[in-house]
Amino acid sequence: MTRSAAAKATQAADAVLDWLSRQPPPVFSARRGPPDSAPTQPEAGATDAPPGADAAGPPAEPAAADQGVDPAVAILPSARSDSCDASGTNNPGAPLRLAHTDWLHHRLVVVGRPAALAAFQAAAAGAGVIPWHLDLDRLEEDCFHLLAAPPAPQQRSLSLAGARIVAGQLRDAVARRHELAVSRVGHSRACPFDLHELVPVPGEILRRGPDDPASRAWLWAHWGTTQELHHVTAETAVAGQARRRQCVAGAGEMRMSFWSADWSPWRALAQIAARWPALRFDLRPSYDAP
Repeated sequence: MTRSAAAKATQAADAVLDWLSRQPPPVFSARRGPPDSAPTQPEAGATDAPPGADAAGPPAEPAAADQGVDPAVAILPSARSDSCDASGTNNPGAPLRLAHTDWLHHRLVVVGRPAALAAFQAAAAGAGVIPWHLDLDRLEEDCFHLLAAPPAPQQRSLSLAGARIVAGQLRDAVARRHELAVSRVGHSRACPFDLHELVPVPGEILRRGPDDPASRAWLWAHWGTTQELHHVTAETAVAGQARRRQCVAGAGEMRMSFWSADWSPWRALAQIAARWPALRFDLRPSYDAP
């Protein structure tokens, strides 16, 4: 397949996934990057800890050069968008995942001495992908039924045979993209802050797939957010932001920005801070981010 044909196929698959993700009732949704507009604050639902984390530790000097971020983002079916509590059961009063993902922009600063900071950089870098097992048969059937019998007031524009063909093509496109993304896990270091590298999702949870209530419950309980981070980018300090390094000679910092789904990854950061006591972690949502 030529690059032009591949690009057109990807665009077509993305367009269909986007349309399917907006059909009520939601059967699956396309995982997308953050919206163009500024995100809003998530609705209240977790009151036992703040959305950010700040673990004290001695500061240090600048670490190694920032790592680039691979722009490729896999299109994966995400969990159904019904509300669940931490046990995975339906509970509208304790939403685990919002019906429409609210992408929150964050900035994270990690401060530490050179050796500890460099070790953390090496441990935190990864592919930025959760290597889920996908139920492609179910995905294809969900797509077929939505195409063959779209919810009112939409009208079916495909024959049943055509709906089956498109559903199969969409399944193949998702499978190819997912296979490419998962193949990078354990090899790519493009994402400078990969939660799956720092707080790995267990194999038995990965086998359940992203739709399973137990998977959502595990992510909420251990990460505090129910999807992998998106658009993780290493940043450099600007004038006036290096004051924290002046507290101790040889102090340095690592700066990153990213988007998280619905909530800050405060549960993951609490575990990370406990495992790296020589570092200071300062996570702040930036609601005015573009």
